[in-house]
Amino acid sequence: MDAPVHRLQAAGGALTERLPGATSDALTPFSVAERSLAAGPAQWVFLVSVALAAGLADQLTKHVVASQLQLDDSVKVIGPLSIHHVQNSGIAFGLFASATLVVIVLTAAAVVWMLWFFARSGQRHPVLPVALGLVIGGSVSNLIDRVRLGHVTDFLDLRWWPAFNLADTFICVGVGILLFTLVAADRPRLRRFDAPGARS
Repeated sequence: MDAPVHRLQAAGGALTERLPGATSDALTPFSVAERSLAAGPAQWVFLVSVALAAGLADQLTKHVVASQLQLDDSVKVIGPLSIHHVQNSGIAFGLFASATLVVIVLTAAAVVWMLWFFARSGQRHPVLPVALGLVIGGSVSNLIDRVRLGHVTDFLDLRWWPAFNLADTFICVGVGILLFTLVAADRPRLRRFDAPGARS
């Protein structure tokens, strides 16, 4: 009679144990069995929360700067940092300033791709919702300004670098975390398959 949890099966004179959910038999570790990496409800809530927080922070700071400083006015803060009210119709750091429509289309496409990627891989690493949340929140906030106003407000000026805003900062930080996360997630898998004796 088969046991409810496992059964022993004769195969070429040897006994092999078949585990529920395993890819083959007891010779194949259960830990390497395929599992879904699709984002669950908790990952989606975390992603949306981070994206909303990033977007609201960016919109608030832009509103304060635009309402308190005239265009091209600046206020020195500390060292090379100053608050400098400028407008940018391009992407981060003033790139592609004369191609607003192209920037809008590319940004929207990038956001859709990130949401698709997260839906398929949201459980790949625990900090993935934070990384993509920052990138999506910053991208959507700037996208809203470009569609609504035709430009974004930049105000963080370091003198030696084009002015930028919080959304640009969130995007750069999120991309950095994302790259580190993907590399860290792949390294254990590479070590396992490249270890001596891993191949038969």
